[in-house]
Amino acid sequence: MGILIAIIVLICWLGHLLYCLLYLQADPSSGWTYLHVMLQAYLYTGLFITGHDAMHGLISRSMKVNTLFGWISSLLFAGLSYQKLRANHYLHHQFPATEKDPDYYTRSQNFFVWWFVFLKRYATIWQLLFMAVAFNVLKIWFAVPELIVFWIVPAVLATFQLFFVGTYLPHRKPHTESMQPHRARSQRGPHWWAMLSCYFFGYHWEHHEIPRIPWWQLYREKDKRKIQL
Repeated sequence: MGILIAIIVLICWLGHLLYCLLYLQADPSSGWTYLHVMLQAYLYTGLFITGHDAMHGLISRSMKVNTLFGWISSLLFAGLSYQKLRANHYLHHQFPATEKDPDYYTRSQNFFVWWFVFLKRYATIWQLLFMAVAFNVLKIWFAVPELIVFWIVPAVLATFQLFFVGTYLPHRKPHTESMQPHRARSQRGPHWWAMLSCYFFGYHWEHHEIPRIPWWQLYREKDKRKIQL
């Protein structure tokens, strides 16, 4: 099931991107433009979540298959380094919301400062070079305004969504007793909202407690915790 879901996410991301680049115009006066930008941003988020599950070995029992999906997903998501993502994510699980956590910023809880530091820690010179080359190759076939609006902007918006729901809200201070031992809180509200907001990634305490659960099953752990509480 993990491989099938990963493939569906990748196909949806690529299919919608190609549709936007081939058949849509980046018209700022059209509501459809904003709708497709938001949809593509959501699919970008799913792309990253797929890479995240690969880090935990949740797509397949084969480490090679997980690495393949993780590498593809990370590369398509703005040329990110899968190796760096995986190394940092393991530290995040070992030392959540501490100075040893590469996803956490101890000096400030300001959203935008923390977000900027978060992005900076994952940026590499190779990523920038890859994106520059990819942009110049893609503009041979696609118009520059559409590339910016439907390819680049959604990726930036997805980083905002991932950081806000998957890092800032779960791990920001104050750290209460109910957040222990992971210094993480869990998103409230119905499951449909958790899925819409970040593929159940807002159920963050559950993810830290049982990291072997794939994203599409996290809602079950949320329900079990409700019963326990």
